[in-house]
Amino acid sequence: MLDDDIKQQLAAYLERVQQPFEMVATLGTDAKSTEMRELLQEIAGMRPDKITLRTDGQDARVPSFSLNRVGSDMKLRFAAIPLGHEFTSLILALLWTGGHPPKVEADVLEQIQNLDADLNFEIYMSLSCHNCPDVVQALSLMAIYNPRVKTTVIDGGMFQKEIEAREIMGVPTVYLNGEFFANGRMSVEEIVQKVDTGAAKRDAEKLSAKAPYEVLIVGGGPAGAAAAIYAARKGIRTGVVAERFGGQVNDTMEIANYPGVPETDGPHYAAALEQHVRNYEVDIMNTQRVAELVPAAQPGGLITVKLDNGGTLKSRTVILATGARWRNVNVPGEQEYKTKGVAYCPHCDGPLFKGKDVAVIGGGNSGVEAAIDLAGVVKHVHVVEFMPELKADAVLVKKLHSLANVTVHTNKQTTEIHGTDGKVSSLDFKCREKGTLTRVPLEGVFVQIGLVPNTEWLGTTVERSKFGEIVIDAKGTTSVPGVFAAGDCTTVPYKQIVVAAGSGSTAALSAFDYLIRTPALTASAPAAAEAVAA
Repeated sequence: MLDDDIKQQLAAYLERVQQPFEMVATLGTDAKSTEMRELLQEIAGMRPDKITLRTDGQDARVPSFSLNRVGSDMKLRFAAIPLGHEFTSLILALLWTGGHPPKVEADVLEQIQNLDADLNFEIYMSLSCHNCPDVVQALSLMAIYNPRVKTTVIDGGMFQKEIEAREIMGVPTVYLNGEFFANGRMSVEEIVQKVDTGAAKRDAEKLSAKAPYEVLIVGGGPAGAAAAIYAARKGIRTGVVAERFGGQVNDTMEIANYPGVPETDGPHYAAALEQHVRNYEVDIMNTQRVAELVPAAQPGGLITVKLDNGGTLKSRTVILATGARWRNVNVPGEQEYKTKGVAYCPHCDGPLFKGKDVAVIGGGNSGVEAAIDLAGVVKHVHVVEFMPELKADAVLVKKLHSLANVTVHTNKQTTEIHGTDGKVSSLDFKCREKGTLTRVPLEGVFVQIGLVPNTEWLGTTVERSKFGEIVIDAKGTTSVPGVFAAGDCTTVPYKQIVVAAGSGSTAALSAFDYLIRTPALTASAPAAAEAVAA
């Protein structure tokens, strides 16, 4: 089933298995069961001294298989043939079950082991989803390291009736103890914090106790990572507080225009960014949402960053690199039917609309690329563009027009998304020239209309443009002394990864220049007064 190269790689990984375990399969007579049997037989044959295959499973989902470490009470099951984007998840699950240590922080692993509740997770994924592996791996790890956690990984394409019964129209989707838990990409830290009710308070206390930084970076995307690397190389105390390291890059399927890196994808690039930062003495505080920025009372004093969990961080300088997120089309029905037909990631959710009619709102590069991608999966794609012409690159537009199952609607304004029985059923758009209204029956709407900066939390503290972007000069300086900004959250033109990385390094160098030219306040009266004010 696996080609020779993959077999050799997998065999090399399985040499790391230290403890015996068994795979227990529940199989039928269908083609998928045959495929699963072949895969598991190949795996077992690579380490017969450590891995045993049984085919007498009695699970309700057919086909499926569980991983069980000898002498433990693990509850990890795959109702899937985890290849494609999930092949790495399978390898890690095999290694972790076999006693190979995971690459997670010790305190996170301890937190998983200390969870004191019965947690039954069901995660629905698709093999083409690049957002799913993080969630699959996180929940697999939790099931392997805590016997009170049960995880079932379900391929929505194999169990379509479950998808329809639960009206799942976006992956990854997670259910906990039979109830909806979350949709979208999540890290293991985020999941654990969500189920560990005391985690926020403990985090707040731990963060507030940290010593002040010389440079504190808010955001862990390309701009934040570059800033952290440049700051740390100056030998100054550097911290990064981020909601999700890698930022929106995690949701980017293909990166082919970064100099020196001919081709990669978002998740791999985000992981490389984090590893590069961790090569230096940088304090990374992940899964933390910022709430407020409090400027220093006077230059040289400490700037305060307040977090959602109640914790506070202090630093002599701050670099804002909070990035941007997908822009909403802001029409009736969008929020109501989000994850019920309204989606933002064609790579992740496209397979769920196989054989159905969908629309893509947006005719820029992202919209046209999404339409081309979806055309290979769905029955028909309607591309709705506000401007008189598509804005995408000519080569993409040419490819789009060559597809027989794509209809392009230009100079059209989306006005409403309709639904029936809780799911998207049609889309309305208006001709901007004639004013006529058109309703197109369909089952999915993919919104691809650009970005909005993640800066609302700043309020009026820092000067922002009418679009919400932080106003900066050529050095990344903002309107607040000691506060710098970089990347997609700023007025820097061209929202590109390479531009963000460059502006992040610029901001770090500017922060360092500020530090050496601005004396730090000592424990004098001004500093004491500032501490009281904060």
